Amino acid sequence: MVLIHGGASGIGTTALALCKALGIKALSTVGHDDKVNLLSKYGEIINYKKVDFEKEVLSRTNGDGVDVILDIVGAPYFNKNINLLKKDGRLVIIGYMGGRVVEQFDIQGVMLKRATISGSTMRGRSSEEKQAIAKSLVEKVWPLIESGMCKPTIHKVFNLSDVVKAHETLDNGDHIGKVVLSLD
Repeated sequence: MVLIHGGASGIGTTALALCKALGIKALSTVGHDDKVNLLSKYGEIINYKKVDFEKEVLSRTNGDGVDVILDIVGAPYFNKNINLLKKDGRLVIIGYMGGRVVEQFDIQGVMLKRATISGSTMRGRSSEEKQAIAKSLVEKVWPLIESGMCKPTIHKVFNLSDVVKAHETLDNGDHIGKVVLSLD
């Protein structure tokens, strides 16, 4: 089972769609009830503004937690994420929208769970690494997209001249999926 934070984001909706296409049970956090309703076709969606997502995930997993967490929030969720991992679980940090520095952290939780924590970004990768990632996506993910099993969620397409409006849409946080800029 996977927990995806920021399920309504472009990365989140894609991760949820991939999980569904691959038969992986997913839980996800979002901040609005309308997002809960719209994304429920992908898995179990939790409004973290209404409930403590840590308690909710533990309740929905009978106290077991999850195998993998995909986190775009960062520091404020770090300790809760460790608590939510099963033994040998993996925390994959791909963003730090909420902050980069964890103020208090007890490493015993990581040790007792034999957890693996990794971070990932495309920045700083060599051209060869980026090419290998692209090749893997073409081989493993593209067929799911072409077959319709995993469709990207596009919230809205803006002309490049409307880049300010596109950023305002992202900053507002009401979007579900990708906000795209068109060069036409």
